[in-house]
Amino acid sequence: MSRAIPRTYWVAGAAVLLALLFAAAATVAAANGGSAAAPAPAPRTPGLHSADAGFARDMAVHHQQAVEMSFIVRDRTQDEAVRTLAYDIANTQANQRGMMLGWLDLWGLPKVVADEPPMSWMGTSGGHDGHGGDGGQAGHGGQAGHGPAKPGALMPGMATKAELEQLGAASGRDAEVLFLQLMTDHHKGGVTMAEGCAQLCATPVERDLAQGMVDAQRSELTLMADMLKQRGATPRG
Repeated sequence: MSRAIPRTYWVAGAAVLLALLFAAAATVAAANGGSAAAPAPAPRTPGLHSADAGFARDMAVHHQQAVEMSFIVRDRTQDEAVRTLAYDIANTQANQRGMMLGWLDLWGLPKVVADEPPMSWMGTSGGHDGHGGDGGQAGHGGQAGHGPAKPGALMPGMATKAELEQLGAASGRDAEVLFLQLMTDHHKGGVTMAEGCAQLCATPVERDLAQGMVDAQRSELTLMADMLKQRGATPRG
């Protein structure tokens, strides 16, 4: 006659079986990356007329003039405070310019678009996600959020050719004051552009860079106002 298996053995056996099943499930989950969720889709490339691309193109041009003005004043004064500020601006903005041009290369987009008005990516007509195709093209023509460029200047805040020539011909205190006034205008225009990208750009790293520009240039605006005051001058506008 067969012997009855005690109930405790059945319970123990069931527990072992469940443990084996859980272990097998854990092994399968680990092999699948520890999650059954589908992988996140890759970020889309900004479109030709997107805020991301427009900001990179325009700010690269804007930065280039700041670098140029900084090199000009470096040779027109011996004042260490002004020369140090000029060096910091040139170094910072040259590096940022390189990053923005690098992104355009990475996105396979041109650095110049012949039919694109400066700062048109800041328009309010919509389409600012700008991903894929020609997203953001509907915003062309608007320049909300900033004043118009002065005659002879490409974008708001930028100096004219005549002003650059004037800076190159000045020396000493005159060069220092003019540089600080021109760079104050330049930074104000740059802050407006960077604020626009911080709101409109879809690429996180570009938005972070734009916000960093806003913070740094606002700090330099305060510094330049103090430096002008020390020289018995004030910002022009």
